[in-house]
Amino acid sequence: MHPNAVMLAVVFLGNLMLPFISAQNEPKINASDQIILSADTPIKPVTLQCNLTTAQTPHKESYWMKNGKEIPDTRTEQMNTAYRINKPRADVSGEYMCVYTFDMAPNANATIEVKAKPDITGHKRSENKNEGENAMLYCKSVGYPHPTWTWRKVDGTSYTDIDNSTGRFFITNRDNYTELNILNLDINTDPGKYECNATNVIGNTAEITILRVRSHLAPLWPFLGVLAEIIILVVIIVVYEKRKTPDDIIDDDEPVGPMKTNSTNNHKDKNIRQRNTK
Repeated sequence: MHPNAVMLAVVFLGNLMLPFISAQNEPKINASDQIILSADTPIKPVTLQCNLTTAQTPHKESYWMKNGKEIPDTRTEQMNTAYRINKPRADVSGEYMCVYTFDMAPNANATIEVKAKPDITGHKRSENKNEGENAMLYCKSVGYPHPTWTWRKVDGTSYTDIDNSTGRFFITNRDNYTELNILNLDINTDPGKYECNATNVIGNTAEITILRVRSHLAPLWPFLGVLAEIIILVVIIVVYEKRKTPDDIIDDDEPVGPMKTNSTNNHKDKNIRQRNTK
């Protein structure tokens, strides 16, 4: 066989065996199964565990991450590492990862999903706007996986789904957050109850926002109220003045002080005569 042919055969076989050899050399990590948190059961601590069982080179240390960010104070040099969740609720759910580092090899990791039904933690209970204005309603949640968001308008036992096809309603979804914008509010059709619904593989939850739409005259109502009070007060004063009796009016020509009577003058004259006699 030609030497070049032998060399080509060796290179070809080497390329075929390389993935197999690389897979054999990769570290092996035994990790906890996924955990599903239930809101109906009492809260009990949950422990996530990882164990580095096989590695071609000694590992340096390990640490934990949640949703792509390192969890502080979790670094250790042990091959068996654990992370304890003391209060396992929807707000601590997410994608957890144990990471092992090596001096002479790439990092190795294993992922553990902690799943929970969405829990809506923030929304507007009510929104008051004037007709013709724009309204913004929102909901935000915790829980993992990130939910699918829907909006609908509730009318008693019936409801109407809302989407972006009308030209006045615009929905924006972003992981654990959703926003509904309503343009050019109509006082006849837009007021009512709006429901945001968050759904993932574990369950769903919903909350209601009440939208009130006022007339264009609403900003004038305080002024009109004050004006009405002034008019009523003026009318009362005018009516009162017109109903006064003549006795209530004092004549300017009439003396104000008491008049001296003739009897009083006679009494003084008598006293004078008595003094003269003495």
